[in-house]
Amino acid sequence: MGYRIFTDSTADVSPEQLEKLTQVTYIPMDITLGDQAYTYGPGGNITAKEFYAAQRAGKFASTSQINPDTYLHCFEESLAKGEDVLYLCFSSGLSGTYQTACLCVDDLKQKYPERKIVCIDTLCASVGEGLVVWEAARLQEKGLSLDEVAQWVMDHRLDMCHWFTVDTFEHLKHGGRVSAATAAVGSLLQIKPMLRVSETGELVVAEKPRGAKNAVKAQMNRFRKDWMPEVSPAVLVGHGDCLDRAQELRDMVLAEFPNAEIYIGDIGPVIGAHTGPGMLALVFWGRNR
Repeated sequence: MGYRIFTDSTADVSPEQLEKLTQVTYIPMDITLGDQAYTYGPGGNITAKEFYAAQRAGKFASTSQINPDTYLHCFEESLAKGEDVLYLCFSSGLSGTYQTACLCVDDLKQKYPERKIVCIDTLCASVGEGLVVWEAARLQEKGLSLDEVAQWVMDHRLDMCHWFTVDTFEHLKHGGRVSAATAAVGSLLQIKPMLRVSETGELVVAEKPRGAKNAVKAQMNRFRKDWMPEVSPAVLVGHGDCLDRAQELRDMVLAEFPNAEIYIGDIGPVIGAHTGPGMLALVFWGRNR
């Protein structure tokens, strides 16, 4: 009966892309906002817009791993129907989710020895992870087997370039990503740190441009230098409740590269918990991740 692609609700895509990903199952994830617990994703009780509104009102957020029972329930629904499972997971460099998923997969392989269950650490996050899932789903539609899609992801996951600019240091400081002193100096100098997801799947500061305009210029410089449309022309601009800036960045890309297949999507609460409102991301298939 074929196979089903699974991912988690960290994998952010545009509304247009989401409409076409009917063969992909998104596993919801839990967040805590202030002192209130929420679920983000299918069946969840908070949207990205509501989440960022709460952050702008002064609330901080934290995230937690997917519960093993959730994995078992989601995967077993497909396995029991005779479907194999390909799970494209949130980066192990940012969460223990991948390790939890692997333990669940080991249990399910014993219960369903006739089924194939493959769990891949994408080493990607947010809109970067979403673009990996998008390409995998497109390959599945073209008729590639589970093994062929899994191999493509393994071959190309480190070609996914993530370039994020952050509007404020406050949420990075709260999550322990930067020190209080760094946050204070950065805010004083109007530094808009540019982050990337490293080869080991961790979120690291790559550059420290001063001002929002210079931050976007830095993103465009990376795109201009490293984009590899021969892997895929798909490009995704993600934003943390700053759609106008995302549209401006999209237009800048298209002005120079009209053949880019570009989408705009929300950066969801799982990454937004650590980066705050005003985050702007440009992700694409390229070199020099």
